[in-house]
Amino acid sequence: MPTQTLPLQIDFPIDLNKIGVAPAYRTQLGAAYLGDSLALLKKLPDESINLVLTSPPFALQREKEYGNQNQANYVQWLSEFATVVYQKLKPDGSFVLDLGGAYEKGKPVRSLYNFRIPIHFCDEIGFFLAEDFYWFNPSKLPSPIEWVNKRKIRAKDSVNTVWWFSKSEFPKSDVTNVLTEYSDRMKKLLDDPEKFYDPKKRPSGHDISANFSKNNGGAIPSNLLQISNSESNSLYLRACKALDIKPHPARFPSKLPEFFIRFLTDPGDVVLDIFAGSNTTGSIADIEKRHWLAFESDRQYLAASSFRFLSDQDSSEDWMEIYQRILFNQPVMIESPNRQLQLFEKLRK
Repeated sequence: MPTQTLPLQIDFPIDLNKIGVAPAYRTQLGAAYLGDSLALLKKLPDESINLVLTSPPFALQREKEYGNQNQANYVQWLSEFATVVYQKLKPDGSFVLDLGGAYEKGKPVRSLYNFRIPIHFCDEIGFFLAEDFYWFNPSKLPSPIEWVNKRKIRAKDSVNTVWWFSKSEFPKSDVTNVLTEYSDRMKKLLDDPEKFYDPKKRPSGHDISANFSKNNGGAIPSNLLQISNSESNSLYLRACKALDIKPHPARFPSKLPEFFIRFLTDPGDVVLDIFAGSNTTGSIADIEKRHWLAFESDRQYLAASSFRFLSDQDSSEDWMEIYQRILFNQPVMIESPNRQLQLFEKLRK
């Protein structure tokens, strides 16, 4: 495996030297950092990030291995991050937050924590709620077990709220970048519009003009995103299995960050995930030609996340070498065009 020293700065729009530590690994477009997310976030220049996209540990009653916060302190805890995120976003930037719901402890009634968050963020920090999205995961297992499986008094919880916050009332966005496929009926209408409808004002007040039959390349998506979280054969999981490494237990599907990265940013923009986990956000940003930053406090999770940037052409020995280098604080450069793995020199303070 060829190695050589490389300079830290490789055409990145932010001076990474300001962060004060070397990334655990990086590609031509992004860098993943090990450490306290709030401390790392504060090191970034103000108004330097286009999109912060993340899924923080949820406010669950039972403690999880990835460090979730309890419901009583959750809003205040998360608002500490959101306050700094607001400072670091560009004026037309966005903050997208994926949150799962929860029940009150020992009661079949919902917690309101994930609804208090947008009110607090907008009233106290200054964000605007640009739009609320709902991620429907049809493959989600029935939960909570007590109320759904055992007592059978509640339906299973299969929807996460995804809050799209903006720093201004008119953030950067372009829905034409995330058009969905037309329905079969719409395809027939486009082929023969005169057969299916007459341009006129409907009783509802909608004025359906002849432009309704124009082919715009796809349909405007709704704010209900149906995405199965059923990753089973990705390189990330295959590498974890081959090396007997436990994968991150709370990964979101690649289609979720893909939607918002395409919707809210342009190639060359900077995307940040402050609770990176297995770094799905960074890997999709890399594919979409966006610069990215990933912050994660768990060294093992961060080391394993590097698998998302490798290929099947790399051997399991290569995977293990990269994983161990990151574990032992040896920064790694993953050269995207040919997947060569190179060490780069540590940042000089």
